[in-house]
Amino acid sequence: MSSEPPPPSQHPTHQSSAGLLDTQEARDRSPSPLRGNVVPSPLPTRRTRTFSATVRASQGPVYKGVCKCFCRSKGHGFITPADGGPDIFLHISDVEGEYVPVEGDEVTYKMCSIPPKNEKLQAVEVVITHLAPGTKHETWSGHIISS
Repeated sequence: MSSEPPPPSQHPTHQSSAGLLDTQEARDRSPSPLRGNVVPSPLPTRRTRTFSATVRASQGPVYKGVCKCFCRSKGHGFITPADGGPDIFLHISDVEGEYVPVEGDEVTYKMCSIPPKNEKLQAVEVVITHLAPGTKHETWSGHIISS
C-alpha cells in the first residue's frame, strides 16, 4: 500500500454558502448580451425625447381628460380623453406641477407619438387642473393632503 495522496480531481471544488459543493463546471455560464447592461426603455421620456418631437408636441393643441390610473412606483399611468377614444399613455417625467396624479383628477395635456412606429400616443406637458374630490393627494416630496 502506498501512502500517496489521491490524485486531484479535474474540476476544483469549493463549498458554497448553502453547504453544497459547487464545481467549476457548474459555475461556467455562457456570456449573456444583457449581463451588466441596462436595457434602455423604448418609451421617450422628457429627457430622451428628440428636440423636434418636443417642438411638435408643444405646438400642438391642448386636450382635456381624466386620469384613469397612475402608479408612482412604476412611473406611468393612463389618461382617458374627454372627447372619448383610446386611453393615452402618461410617463412620470411629463407631469407638471407639485402633485402626483390620482384616479379622477382632471388634466390638460398635449400629445406626441411614441416611436418607432409612431402608431400610439403619449401625453406630454400634463397639468392637473382639478384634484379629484374626496381623495388624498401626494406631493412629489411625499407630503399628503386631502382634497
